[in-house]
Amino acid sequence: MCRNIRTLHNFEPPATSSEVDAAALQYVRKIAGSTKPSRANQEAFDEAVAAVARATQHLLEHLSSSAPPKDRAVEAAKARARAATRYAS
Repeated sequence: MCRNIRTLHNFEPPATSSEVDAAALQYVRKIAGSTKPSRANQEAFDEAVAAVARATQHLLEHLSSSAPPKDRAVEAAKARARAATRYAS
């Protein structure tokens, strides 16, 4: 479930709110142990996702780095190369 959580800090352009929301959703899914809550738990689930997204956005806004920002395309290419090596038959 949590494989979709990616590093969001120090990218140019910065992480979008949809990326932050997706990471928050994956985190809450992992903690809750399910991908879709029951109707009885939906409100608590949604509140948790919103709270985690707010905390994540706050953290990203306040982090600093002396390293140059990473390029998303370059990082994606590196990930594809690692996957090709890992899953080569």
